[in-house]
Amino acid sequence: MSELLVLRNHIDGEYTDAADGRRLEVTDPVTGEVYATSPRSGAADVDAAMAAAAAAFPAWRDATPSTRQKLLLKIADAVEARAEEIADAECRNTGKPRALTLTEEIGPIVDQIRFFAGAARLLEGRAAGEYMEGLTSIVRREPIGVCAQVAPWNYPLMMGVWKFAPALAAGNTVVLKPSDTTPASTALLAGIIGDILKELGLPAGIFNVVCGDRETGRLMVEHPTPAMAAITGSVRAGMQVAASAAKDIKRVHLELGGKAPAVVFEDADIAAAVEGISLAGFFNAGQDCTAATRVLVHESIHDAFVSALAKAAAATGTGGGIDDEDVLYGPLNNANQLAQVTGFIDRLPAHATVETGGHRIGDRGFFYAPTVVSGLEQDDEIIQNEVFGPVITVQSFRDEAEAVGYANGVEYALASSVWTKDHARAMRMSRTLDFGCVWINTHMILAAEMPHGGYKKSGYGKDLSAYGFEDYTRVKHVMTAL
Repeated sequence: MSELLVLRNHIDGEYTDAADGRRLEVTDPVTGEVYATSPRSGAADVDAAMAAAAAAFPAWRDATPSTRQKLLLKIADAVEARAEEIADAECRNTGKPRALTLTEEIGPIVDQIRFFAGAARLLEGRAAGEYMEGLTSIVRREPIGVCAQVAPWNYPLMMGVWKFAPALAAGNTVVLKPSDTTPASTALLAGIIGDILKELGLPAGIFNVVCGDRETGRLMVEHPTPAMAAITGSVRAGMQVAASAAKDIKRVHLELGGKAPAVVFEDADIAAAVEGISLAGFFNAGQDCTAATRVLVHESIHDAFVSALAKAAAATGTGGGIDDEDVLYGPLNNANQLAQVTGFIDRLPAHATVETGGHRIGDRGFFYAPTVVSGLEQDDEIIQNEVFGPVITVQSFRDEAEAVGYANGVEYALASSVWTKDHARAMRMSRTLDFGCVWINTHMILAAEMPHGGYKKSGYGKDLSAYGFEDYTRVKHVMTAL
């Protein structure tokens, strides 16, 4: 057995272990074997990270936008230059196909950091003016302070970037915690950013990484120092964070999950819809809050669509070596997630039909077959709850009103798509679908310039875009007598 990789926290520019020496095992989802350990950080470690971030805040708050931009551009350049190394860490974290990780994640990550570098110098606001006689008013947008941020395991590095890049661009300091199952890429990035901060002569405490479990995350959110808590995670985790933050009125940014409907009308190009939906449903093993996992198809094309989708699913590559370019997705992230996906299929009602898949692949690692389930009803568990696996469900609808009712009839409201050649229908659907994003004849495409975030139990606050940047600022009115 090869020697285990030892990961460490990065606090105030220094690599540290947990103060009490506790560690967590990190499992390779491809093999199911432990390949690394990371700190199980406790209260002393969180205190140290928060103290470092608080000490660094005044200088970073007062830094010019050009200084903030310079830091972020150097981070982007470093990630781009070390893309292969970072992709290796991310793939070991997650089991993802390496070629797709480089093109679909590392590339966009670099672009997103560069977007926020530009946003740092383009903070817009209302014009100053005289709104009362003899008085001039101006509006200042200021950084909030220390931000406690918790990233998930489905996109460890990208979701970390979505959090720290706008926070740093706005002048905040950061304590970031990766998931306990995927700390490797974030630990690597911490060292990269630490070296850049040192090179630029900036306070080391601007960016800190603390590894740990749920208890570590709870300690971060409940800590009195942060002015804002931001997480991507489950609804349960979001509710706990919101409740904890309420005790001292912290600002909260929550991205919690989804159950994205893909509504396919009778005039849609079936081949294009099947291709787009299967890709968006199975990419990253369906472990994506925007994944096209819930398809609603007009009854007149239902059977043809299901047949075509099942055929596409059966041809989707998974379960082999993650370096194979024909593989779309790798394993589920961990044993608990494999059990969750398996449980949904095991509990299917009698009226459901598994068209293809519905089983684990092999007995090593956490691979699951691409799965299509039809014959479902709106109140079924698998329709109402997030599976977070390579499982696409199909329901039929009679008309537009029923499609809208089914689409909106869940507690999540993050993303959706409409597949039709009728422009007027597409515009009506984009208005009536109660989701933070509506794609038309495509699904799961993101741009750094456009906001990402939902409603209802999908959370609140926006990632990406100028809206995501502004979420990490506060507004101050300044009035002066003339």
